Amino acid sequence: QVNLAESGGGVVRAGGSLRLSCAVSGRSFSSRAMGWFRQTPGQERELVAAANWNGAYTRYSDAAKGRFIVSRDNGKNMLFLQLVDLKPEDTGTYFCAQWGCTDYNACGVDRYGKGTLVTVSS
Repeated sequence: QVNLAESGGGVVRAGGSLRLSCAVSGRSFSSRAMGWFRQTPGQERELVAAANWNGAYTRYSDAAKGRFIVSRDNGKNMLFLQLVDLKPEDTGTYFCAQWGCTDYNACGVDRYGKGTLVTVSS
C-alpha cells in the first residue's frame, strides 16, 4: 500500500519562504509522476506543480511559475516544493499527489496525501 505524508507547512509572513516535503512509502515512487495541489475552503483542488518520474520535466500553475520549485529524490522516495516570495493568496492546504504513470500528461492522479496547511499573513 502506498502512503503519502506531507510536512513543512506553517504560518509565514508575506515575502517569506517554506519548503514542503512529501514522504512516499511503497515501491512505485520512482516510476510515477508526482506533484502538489492546493485547496482552499469551498474551492476545487488545483494543480500547483508536477514533475515526471525523474524530475526532468515539470509543470507549474501560472501563480507558481518563478516562485515555486518542485523537486524529487528518487533514492529517498521524497518529493519537495520550495516556495519563495509567498503571498497571502498562496494560503491553502497543499496536497502531495501521485499519478498513475510516469508522465503527468498521460494519466490521472491515483492518490493524495492528507495535506499540510500553509498560511501566509499580510
